[in-house]
Amino acid sequence: MLTTACAYAILSHRYMVTHTSRQHALFYAPLDKQASLIKDDLLEPIDRLLDDSELVDLVRCRLETRRPGSARIGRPSIAPDRLLRCCVLKHIKGWSYRQLERELRSNLVYRRFTRFDADPTPDFTTLSRNFALLGEGVMQLIHERVVLMGKAKRVVAGAKLRVDTTVVETNIHHPTDSTLLADGVRVLTRMLKGIAKECEPAALAVVDHARAVKRRVLEITRAARGVTESSKQRMKESYRGLVKLTEGVLEQATAVVEGAGLVVVGSMTKVAILMEQLRHFAALVSKVIGQTRQRVFEGNRFVADKVLSLFEPHTQVIRKGKAHKPTEFGRLVRVDEVENGVVSRIEVLKGNPADTTSWEPALRGHIATFGKAPRMATADRGFFSAANERLAQQLGVQRVALPVRGRLSQKRRALQKSRWFQRAQKWRSGIEARIATLKNRFDMARARYKGSAGFDRYVHWCTISHNLVSIARASARRSNRGSKHR
Repeated sequence: MLTTACAYAILSHRYMVTHTSRQHALFYAPLDKQASLIKDDLLEPIDRLLDDSELVDLVRCRLETRRPGSARIGRPSIAPDRLLRCCVLKHIKGWSYRQLERELRSNLVYRRFTRFDADPTPDFTTLSRNFALLGEGVMQLIHERVVLMGKAKRVVAGAKLRVDTTVVETNIHHPTDSTLLADGVRVLTRMLKGIAKECEPAALAVVDHARAVKRRVLEITRAARGVTESSKQRMKESYRGLVKLTEGVLEQATAVVEGAGLVVVGSMTKVAILMEQLRHFAALVSKVIGQTRQRVFEGNRFVADKVLSLFEPHTQVIRKGKAHKPTEFGRLVRVDEVENGVVSRIEVLKGNPADTTSWEPALRGHIATFGKAPRMATADRGFFSAANERLAQQLGVQRVALPVRGRLSQKRRALQKSRWFQRAQKWRSGIEARIATLKNRFDMARARYKGSAGFDRYVHWCTISHNLVSIARASARRSNRGSKHR
């Protein structure tokens, strides 16, 4: 049986990295002259920032490692500068891949910004595959380079730092045991049907239980509205039927994965891919059945390592004490911000750790980026501990503004009422607006890319796009002030 990596290698084509500079068609010159008169106040300053050769080289180096020999042979791929600009444009505008394809095809301003001009634009599937190449390591380097560009333009100096954490939701529906079981039946059945198509006729009989599963889910939903014992009993009976259906499909999937003597007459590559996917989802569905039995039939509501989604299994249950949203499903993200609204570092955290554990990584990350400790560092009271305060002072932070939780001593009360502490806390509150901007303006409230790596990539691209806008606007303000004083 072929492995998944081999199967994908057979299906994928080899692409060659094209040059950044290209010769434009002669017939496009008159149109280009007219299109250059159309200005976009937001994209024009960002266009100059993206001309940075080091940013383009980071993307080029990643594309050249896509396949052995990608720098020399293969079909032409998207040029590195075009790919970088497409990524930034997509996240600044908050578009989907299909929207990006449509706008690139129809808008002269966006064609000029992305350097496609008169050349054909790629479709959304090509954009999706190429965006996925810029993984975690490359994203961090691009982020750091953008922050250093802000430092070179004197937009940021690293003298001040404010830190906070927030929850970014994964792209899942509200997780309930019944919907997770229904998802499991649907996904396993679809893969079994795909394998059956590549085997001998009638070698694998797959029964579609979609209607029966839908009825059980509706029965559970109706019974859950009641509070009487009879309603609870009806819900348990419906759950037993749903679990029985899921176990039947899971048994068939397990038999296929273990090798039930199927004779493949179609594509071995497709079967290899489906087998690997079937193995992955079968393990998750087995966990869902186990946690359903514990919660519904045994009354254990606190199941360890609960599966919240078959498609985003890295999703965590996070409680931040919000009245309007007490429970959130996603990942905890730490945001470090410096001057002029630039996010110097962003990190997706594992699990739901206390905020006190995020203070040291934020300070050390700031020192790694700027080469020195901030003059002033602040966060909310969730980050306070005596050890965190001492650590900041040992690392060279002159003013540490961490408010204490609970009752204050006279000495501490005097410190927290001092003018510099109050001003630091007032500045700290601005990070709440920064997080709101990232979530609403740059669509970081819910990560749209798939998997744990896709989640990290999405969060980084939202932050990079935000930083480019912040640096461009701060630079414009500096130039306007300079022109007024002349």
